[in-house]
Amino acid sequence: MASRQLKQVRTACNRDCPDACGLIADVQDGKVVRLQGDPQHPVTQGFLCHRTSRFLDRQYDPQRIVTPLARRGTDFQPISWDEALDQVAEKLQQVRAQSGPTSILYYRSAGSMGLMKHVTDAFFERFGPVTIKSGDVCSGAGDAAQMLDFGDEDGHDLFDLDHSQTVVLWGKNVYVSQVHLLPVLKRAQARGVQFTLIDPVWQQTAQLCNRFIQPCPGGDAAVALGTARILFDQQWYDSEASSYCDHLAEFQALACSRDLDTWAAMADVSVADLQSLAHSYTCHPTATLIGWGLQRRRNGSATVRVIDALASISGNLGVPGGGISYCCKRRGAFDLSFTTGLEQPARAIPEPLLGRGILEAEDPPIRVAWVCGGNPVAMLPESRRIAEGLQSREMTVVVDSFMTDTARCADIILPTTTMLEEDDLLGAYGHHWLVESRPATAPPPGVKSDYEITQELAHRVGLGNDFSAEVDTWKRHMLQRVSNRGASLDDLRRGPVRNPLAQQVMYRDRKFPTPTGRVNLVTDVATEPTPTTRLRPLLLMALSTQYSQASQWVAGHRGGPAVATVHPAAAESFTDGDLAVVESELGRMTVRLQFDPRQRKDVLLVPKGGWLADGCCANALVPGEVTDDGGCAVFYDTPVRLLLPTPADPPTG
Repeated sequence: MASRQLKQVRTACNRDCPDACGLIADVQDGKVVRLQGDPQHPVTQGFLCHRTSRFLDRQYDPQRIVTPLARRGTDFQPISWDEALDQVAEKLQQVRAQSGPTSILYYRSAGSMGLMKHVTDAFFERFGPVTIKSGDVCSGAGDAAQMLDFGDEDGHDLFDLDHSQTVVLWGKNVYVSQVHLLPVLKRAQARGVQFTLIDPVWQQTAQLCNRFIQPCPGGDAAVALGTARILFDQQWYDSEASSYCDHLAEFQALACSRDLDTWAAMADVSVADLQSLAHSYTCHPTATLIGWGLQRRRNGSATVRVIDALASISGNLGVPGGGISYCCKRRGAFDLSFTTGLEQPARAIPEPLLGRGILEAEDPPIRVAWVCGGNPVAMLPESRRIAEGLQSREMTVVVDSFMTDTARCADIILPTTTMLEEDDLLGAYGHHWLVESRPATAPPPGVKSDYEITQELAHRVGLGNDFSAEVDTWKRHMLQRVSNRGASLDDLRRGPVRNPLAQQVMYRDRKFPTPTGRVNLVTDVATEPTPTTRLRPLLLMALSTQYSQASQWVAGHRGGPAVATVHPAAAESFTDGDLAVVESELGRMTVRLQFDPRQRKDVLLVPKGGWLADGCCANALVPGEVTDDGGCAVFYDTPVRLLLPTPADPPTG
């Protein structure tokens, strides 16, 4: 028998992760048989996270949807693409004619980070403009903070950490949420760099660090202001700070508005913790790396602003090895002028309030919903309200590969490609390298890419000419800002390329694109941490896990009951491994307890991305609420309590 030919395809991971890894797919007889990290990618360095290393289980999951489906009563039946798209096109045009385009909701999230997804945005803008979402449910509060403080948002080059003497990891779990940062940190550790982790949750990153500060949930602003007070009191702040910072005196007054003992007590840390952190900021250069969770509280944007101010006054801006990095500008290299995005929305619903917005929209009401690139029922607050909103529209269309909680709410499901079948471009929000995603394998017969779906729909509604171009034409258009600077499509096909527009060191000249050209220091902030209550003494936190990418679970790991991690003293009526019920004001969820004495006694931790259908959706317990700025969801300020299960409690999945 002749040996089967093996070929390798270079592609990329497009899921919601800061690393945007380069991938090498081994393909045999049209099937991907092995997936590994691209050794030529400077960040990926040949290894993958647990989630992506197991992606073939998802790629070839027998439950994958491979034909359009239409609701027939409580079930779904296969239909042809022509039938599905004809029905959708007819309904879209009918509703637009009768009620106007804003009676159509278009919702796209970050299930795929590919730039080609913006082409579908452009279609709905030109067909409408329709109703869209506003804000960013995950990172928006921090994004708004950095834009307000610095006039821009980007990070130092990832490898600039090789110049750091001190690294402060503020709410950052690198083992789960940015695993390709680990080799850089371990290299720094080997040369004696000092690390501090600040996080209310004990997590594995603490093992890397010289000091672990574990404030109460929401105590980060008090930690930062207490530390700033020490810098001011000891004259350890940058003597030139007034030359590049506005409102320095006001920020000093804010930091000095409470004594050190009070700041420490508010954060539930020791004064020694604050003194240690203050000393860290004097060991120049100090790099501050902010994670993507601490801003998901009511005062999340103001909290990031206080941390920005601390890094600013300590003299760590504009220097190699310093800086304050939250998000890299993943779209910064690309020309997306073909879509206006949120610049002039006809109507926008705040993403954390999506369910309420759908149900309460008037003049006109939302009659049709299109959902792609996301599973909002599982991933947004008030899950049941979102499900109710989607199920009660005249038509809901969901583009997905699996029967998610959101797909179950659809009238028509359109099956789409996985990341190993995608033809796209990617930037990263954890570094500055650009990659091309190439199809490693063809999709199953009957599956279309988002762009192919957009093209066929556009043809049916009279916009076919606008969306007739080949994918490569779109790619070359998006790369035109950098194509003559070593980042053309041909360059990317030879391997990953660093964004030529990105700086190695942000604000090296200490000039900022703010109205005054200086840092805009925060002058007022609500610093009191989120209170619990006597009735509900724990704060619910649904955290990222190595087993899922948002609500995309590795096969075999999804199912109930969810594991809830607590300090033993927080569950004195239970033993390790018991079933319990987590109750908020909004709902109840059955969990299996796991004791961890390293955790604080006021938190209850569950995995992020659990499905409502499995009884594992923590977001069903979380009220819809918007942060102080940036349109982020208030995920981590929900008080809960533990109760003994009763026969009437929700099933465990």
